[in-house]
Amino acid sequence: MLALACGALVGFSLALIGGGGSILAVPMLLYVVGLPDPHLAIGTSAVAVGANAFANLVPHARAGHVRWPAALAFAAAGVLGAFAGSTLGKRVDGHHLLALFALLMLVVAALMLRGRHGGVESRYPKPRLYPRLGAAGFGAGALSGFFGIGGGFLIVPGLMFASGMEIIAAIGSSLVAVGAFATTTAINYAASGLVDWRAAALFVAGGVGGGWLGARLAWRLARTRGALNRVFALAVAVVAVYMLVRNLHP
Repeated sequence: MLALACGALVGFSLALIGGGGSILAVPMLLYVVGLPDPHLAIGTSAVAVGANAFANLVPHARAGHVRWPAALAFAAAGVLGAFAGSTLGKRVDGHHLLALFALLMLVVAALMLRGRHGGVESRYPKPRLYPRLGAAGFGAGALSGFFGIGGGFLIVPGLMFASGMEIIAAIGSSLVAVGAFATTTAINYAASGLVDWRAAALFVAGGVGGGWLGARLAWRLARTRGALNRVFALAVAVVAVYMLVRNLHP
């Protein structure tokens, strides 16, 4: 029941206010669901993040928001980074990994409070598109794999910088990379027995239901989404501080 509820909360927040919600999956699996090991929580979270990303990709693809050549090039380079990052992450002490994860959460909270910026970019595709995409994709994939997160807050600006696409296309295209990176991380962790499949399935099921409800409410609450985004960012920051206290003084 706790896994279903936590998955629903993450899915609801993602559908309602956009990216950033999946970063709460690891602390929820650890401190609410009660998984005993940080690496097990990261592997399980990666399964849930990958499934939710590919599910959310469908409506964006139907709406024409995915720039497939750029998205696939970014994802292909990022898969190599995700494999390297997740391999390194498994070797890092669990308490140290969670402390670094908490610092990353503070960065995400700050970016969410700052807000997303980006108008229509008329220079898509930029010159030397694929080398830029490869470099940005590998870096984003490495961080995503190391921490077991979707990494949309890195991937969206990375796609815009590397290719020149507008923000709505970057958001849609980012889901290809999020799904690919999370799947790579999940496979790497699963090979070491670091995935709780029952918790992952319940988390995904809850996320589907929460995402459906959040999507239905999103258009009604369009005027308040900025305020909701700020409240959510503050919640991420509070959880990050809690994780730092827990793991710097275990």
